[in-house]
Amino acid sequence: MRAQATLRKPVSMDGIGLHTGAACAVRLVPANENTGRIFVRTDLPGHPQVAADLSSVTQTAFATTLAHGQASVSTVEHLLAAMHALGIDNLRIEVQGPELPALDGSSLPWIDLLDRGELSVQKHPVRQVRPTRIVEVRDGDRVMSAAPADHLSLDVSVDYPHPLVGQQSLTFQLGPESFRKELAWARTFGFSTEIEALRREGLILGGSLENAVVYESDRVVNPEGLRAPDEVVRHKTLDIIGDLALLGRPLHARITAVRPGHTLTVALLKALNADSTNLQTTT
Repeated sequence: MRAQATLRKPVSMDGIGLHTGAACAVRLVPANENTGRIFVRTDLPGHPQVAADLSSVTQTAFATTLAHGQASVSTVEHLLAAMHALGIDNLRIEVQGPELPALDGSSLPWIDLLDRGELSVQKHPVRQVRPTRIVEVRDGDRVMSAAPADHLSLDVSVDYPHPLVGQQSLTFQLGPESFRKELAWARTFGFSTEIEALRREGLILGGSLENAVVYESDRVVNPEGLRAPDEVVRHKTLDIIGDLALLGRPLHARITAVRPGHTLTVALLKALNADSTNLQTTT
């Protein structure tokens, strides 16, 4: 059992949204015990709040979008992954703009920002949950499951028809240091053949080599290259951890994911929540 935690002091960051291309700024503010992670659109009248919760999910195409009423915030997964990994349970996330900044396309700048805010341990214990049986969801050849475990671990595999990606797999156990070392730096990615179609759909309008890895037919376009040969599966694992944070409670489970995406992770969380007898509170 661990105690809840927040930050000791406010910290802020700004940048460009990956999909909207809009300028956006974020201020992370300490919050009381049992508050949870709450987004606040400070650029909108009345400063509407959007809980970082499964019930707030409205879109999962290429990023996770949360909304409540007319207020929404998108591309939340990289910040949520960093908070989840570091064990920051309560935070007011003040956002100016419709999307969080892309930064370098990974969770590493968010980790650095949270470190600047300094972890503050609170008194109340964290309510952790564990599935009582295996739960699985499928979408064609995409499969994801959660099995009972004493901690959160993930077995993730991807398969892309590109010579520098192909089949990649990773086994990972979540912890603050393992996340920093093995996942936080893994960047979002895309393929040059898809860029124009995505932009016609109003996506990746703020995308650049500063915030994404871009693959051409036989090479990586980014001058600095990859941060690891399996950066793709590591980023996919990071995304899963960010989306799992929407459960609102640390999940003790063994997650197996084949060709995962935001939609599949959210479907798994909904399946876990569908039966109240399946999530057992642990200490």
